[in-house]
Amino acid sequence: MGTLEGHLLPGIFFLVFSLYYSVQVSLALLRKQRFLKAPLPPREKRGHTWWKLIPGEGMVKIVLSLTGILAELYYPPGVNRLKIVDWEDPQRPFLFSNNWPHTTIYSFYLLSGVVDIVSQSCQARQSMKLERAAEALAFFVLALMMLVHNEHKNALEVRVHILFVVPTFLVSLVLTIEVWVPDQPPLWVLKTWMALVFSTWMLQLCLVLYVPPSGQPWRPENHEDLAFLPIFFCWHLGLGAGILAAVYGICSLWYHRCSSWTEASGSKYQPCPTGYSSEELEKLREGAKLQDEVV
Repeated sequence: MGTLEGHLLPGIFFLVFSLYYSVQVSLALLRKQRFLKAPLPPREKRGHTWWKLIPGEGMVKIVLSLTGILAELYYPPGVNRLKIVDWEDPQRPFLFSNNWPHTTIYSFYLLSGVVDIVSQSCQARQSMKLERAAEALAFFVLALMMLVHNEHKNALEVRVHILFVVPTFLVSLVLTIEVWVPDQPPLWVLKTWMALVFSTWMLQLCLVLYVPPSGQPWRPENHEDLAFLPIFFCWHLGLGAGILAAVYGICSLWYHRCSSWTEASGSKYQPCPTGYSSEELEKLREGAKLQDEVV
């Protein structure tokens, strides 16, 4: 990850995931859903087709994490960084201290993907607490690795990484709270907002360390350059809020347009009162309400 590509690709992946969750949260708020993601039914009621049994998010986590791990250990081709200790040196020094923290981060996201698949595909009932706990652990590891990833770095890199830790830690904290207090809309919004912030900040990190727009590199010894980093980070807080608000606005337009079209076409389910007793009518009304909540 110590290259432009190593920071740019994870930043893009995190940004795509954050936008995906922004859409999910926006639609859940518009529909007044009790759950951000409805729990899966028992395994025997899900059918036997493979795309219904294998969770897409878990597979994406595994594929992207494996790609990151292989890139850290074997890219460029011909390089092998799998060895941690140089056993040929009498002092037994550690090797590749810049690559193994990133490999550790990817490994815990890989673990989160495996937990998603085991919970949703292998267990009789989905364990959402276990999934949230594994995801929270991955973000805690990311925050910890970025916090201690400052040895032999200049002041500019240290400050950039410390600012990166702030939204990452908040996301991991929210995920930890959701293990015991799930399905709280304010937590959905805070988690998505902070995810957008650390995604855009990772892309900003590429501009600061590798391709400054001015063409002149940042000067680690210059106090004015360092002073502007927290200013830019605060702008990213506003940018994340703006992106989330824009996604909510687009989803709101789509949702209300879709709702008006559905009502005009008369395709909304309505219980028919003829020929039913009062008890049966009450059951039908409850079923219609539950269906509207799910939709």
